[in-house]
Amino acid sequence: MPELPEVETSRRGIEPYLCEQRIDSIIVRNRNLRWPVRAEVARQLTGQTILSVSRRAKYLLINTTNGSAMIHLGMSGSVYIVDHDSPATVHEHFDFRLGSGKSLRYRDPRRFGSLHWCKNPAQHKLIRLLGPEPLGNEFSGDYLWQRSRGRRASIKQFIMNANVVVGVGNIYASEALFLAGISPHRAAGRISLQRYVRLAEVIRQVLQQAIRAGGTTLRDFYGGDGEAGYFQQELLVYGRDGEPCRQCRRPVSVVVLGQRSTFYCVNCQH
Repeated sequence: MPELPEVETSRRGIEPYLCEQRIDSIIVRNRNLRWPVRAEVARQLTGQTILSVSRRAKYLLINTTNGSAMIHLGMSGSVYIVDHDSPATVHEHFDFRLGSGKSLRYRDPRRFGSLHWCKNPAQHKLIRLLGPEPLGNEFSGDYLWQRSRGRRASIKQFIMNANVVVGVGNIYASEALFLAGISPHRAAGRISLQRYVRLAEVIRQVLQQAIRAGGTTLRDFYGGDGEAGYFQQELLVYGRDGEPCRQCRRPVSVVVLGQRSTFYCVNCQH
């Protein structure tokens, strides 16, 4: 599933092709995505000029003079740039045809992604209740500590809650907790401010490393398959159950928390 670093890599890949371009038309081949693609998307955006391409959580925002297109990649979606006359496959569900002669194309075999139009993305029902960006100024150890008071949920479930902070997916949560030395089982409300300061620091670190890795392993967003490079750096604990911990050499453990596999070192994380 594309997570925040992969979506950010996608944003950076398509942005140079979209900014200052006019949307000549929007071709929707299959409206049956996670939510049906409404006719207002084409009606509101056709003829508009793209001002910027931004990201909120895992949503790509194509911002124009008349509101924004909100694209979610779902579990298998990707975006890339093609020529207008490039034939579409069965899994390529919509194109934004640009004045440059290029198109932004969306591919999604599982159709769990979505496309919306909205005047103000910050107030859209899918976005307005989301927590802060982990790479933004609102996110800090003090913020996490304040939000965690009285919480009995595990710290891993807490930092993966998009209403608390967006973009800390399963891989990145396991890696950050290892670097912070915090057991994923610990109740969020029983962790000190000092440890939350460290956790916020390493969450930023892990996500920034993943974005850099995506940038260096990026496949071509023009004429390619549009797949962002996933976190290619050597993972410390995720997916390494039974292998030696990179710090203490004891075996890495795995447990299921919140229906997600959680990798950690019993010896190094408390």
